[in-house]
Amino acid sequence: MSDPLVEYRVEGRAARLTLNSPHNRNALSTRLVAELHQGLRDAVADPDVRLVVLSHTGGTFCAGADLSEASGGSPEEMASARALEMAGLLRALVACPLPVIGVIDGHVRAGGMGLVGACDLVLAGPRSTFALTEARIGVAPAIISLTLLPKMTARSAGRYFLTGETFTAATAQEIGLITLAAETGEDLDSALIDLVADLSKGSPQGLAESKKLTTAAILASFDRDAEALAATSARLFTTAEAHEGMLAFLQKRPPSWAAPAD
Repeated sequence: MSDPLVEYRVEGRAARLTLNSPHNRNALSTRLVAELHQGLRDAVADPDVRLVVLSHTGGTFCAGADLSEASGGSPEEMASARALEMAGLLRALVACPLPVIGVIDGHVRAGGMGLVGACDLVLAGPRSTFALTEARIGVAPAIISLTLLPKMTARSAGRYFLTGETFTAATAQEIGLITLAAETGEDLDSALIDLVADLSKGSPQGLAESKKLTTAAILASFDRDAEALAATSARLFTTAEAHEGMLAFLQKRPPSWAAPAD
């Protein structure tokens, strides 16, 4: 039996879900997504658990969708299925009655950014970097906008959605994407211990109902917009422009539109 891609263990009142697929930068493969769903269900079913800690192994928290996976159907059907799979995972994190703490000390890209937005609280260490590079390869952060736009300031979203530039944990805290930027690994560990202790004092009902107040509008946007955004994502990923963008990325060269103007 192969090792799990999401390690699950309970420590005190916290259920810890650790992304453990460093060989592909914790990409969101169908199997990893399924194991994350199962971990959330296990945590909710345990009467002793009060919160979920979502962390990672390796130098990347999550690089987004696993583009190496393919299934039957047209390219647009496959892209739509992956977008809906992502939407389902993000919605499950937001809808989880337990508070979810993201703990990051590595790179975050693409769908990984959506996971960050879906967490209720996020702690990031000094090795963390963040970027929304979709526009550089001819697509857009469609599905993940459902969790990112409610957290980021409007001006910062307008900047980072468009420029694709990389920013630090300190900047992520300034713009509302994360809760706390820790200067050292020890500070990150200490902040997590303190936050787990505070949340462990909450009652199951108190935590669940308080979280509902903060997530109601986000869940409503999922129910209203997820299917349309999945269709948009699928359409973009199957265009010639996106094909050129992804090919250029894999070949480590500038895409055609980035060539100097005559």
